Amino acid sequence: MSTSSTTSAVSATGATVAYLGPAGTFTEAALLRFAESGAFGGGEITQLPVNSSRAAIDAVRHGEADFACVAIENSVDGAVTSTFDALADGGGVQIYHELELEIAFSIMVRPGTRLADVRTLATHPVAHQQVRQWMAEHVPEAAYTPASSNAAGAEAVAEGRADAAAAPDRAADLFGLEVLAADVADVGGARTRFVTVGPRGVPTPRSGNDTTSVVFTLPNEPSTLVGALTEFAQRGVDLSRIESRPTRRVFGTYNFYVDLVGHIDDAPLAEALRALWLRAENITFLGSWPAASGDGREDALAADLARLERASTWVDAAREGKEIS
Repeated sequence: MSTSSTTSAVSATGATVAYLGPAGTFTEAALLRFAESGAFGGGEITQLPVNSSRAAIDAVRHGEADFACVAIENSVDGAVTSTFDALADGGGVQIYHELELEIAFSIMVRPGTRLADVRTLATHPVAHQQVRQWMAEHVPEAAYTPASSNAAGAEAVAEGRADAAAAPDRAADLFGLEVLAADVADVGGARTRFVTVGPRGVPTPRSGNDTTSVVFTLPNEPSTLVGALTEFAQRGVDLSRIESRPTRRVFGTYNFYVDLVGHIDDAPLAEALRALWLRAENITFLGSWPAASGDGREDALAADLARLERASTWVDAAREGKEIS
């Protein structure tokens, strides 16, 4: 995993990384994976647990952390909208790396508790969506109690504020709990995508299998969204995701979040972003970084870039009065 110029600016003593805590969350597991890959530069990592993805990103904005590690999307419940809202609000940050983790939960209780004793189960709202069927089958009388994170749910069990929690195995070890059921997931193979967020800087170098993300607003006029998306289609730039979120300023106005296949150093994508800038009321670059997985789209992009290079050669020859096919 490549590092950007932002990581090189981090002190050799290591980086402070904010994440959704406490220790024992899947976000902490992602943070440790990122650290192993060198995404935060050299030296020891200081973990800064906070109670939300917004707080993690704001810690970077305010200089309290060098990076944030946050969840951005999962295969069951879709985009983590709180993360996208936090990225859009305030500027000054961008994404540098991503990875995917397979997600399955352990159901944990205080020692001696049986499933029949469980009347409340605490976990994060996103996790709740991934264990609802299991709860209906195994603890149908249990009420769901929202927690700021899965590990916070485990902490609530340890403190007697809930009977059970759905959390990673590590949380059971940290809080002295027993695991009654392991590998719980209503949808097998569920995955969550995590990213590193740092201060604004030079994007992570192009890998040939990249994602670029922007958020923009458009004039509230007919066909403005169609026109904006046409700029990508005309240049052969593929969209891997598009979502809208209310701006929360004027009713009926939206931020559009777009993930693009490619890097800002790819000429077609850069040209499409220039054209989008001309159409948008506001546009924020959220980063270009190596994608965690590919599905062959990078091969098509490479072919398009080769064809674009040939087109440029033809234009240069025409300028010089040369004949070229």
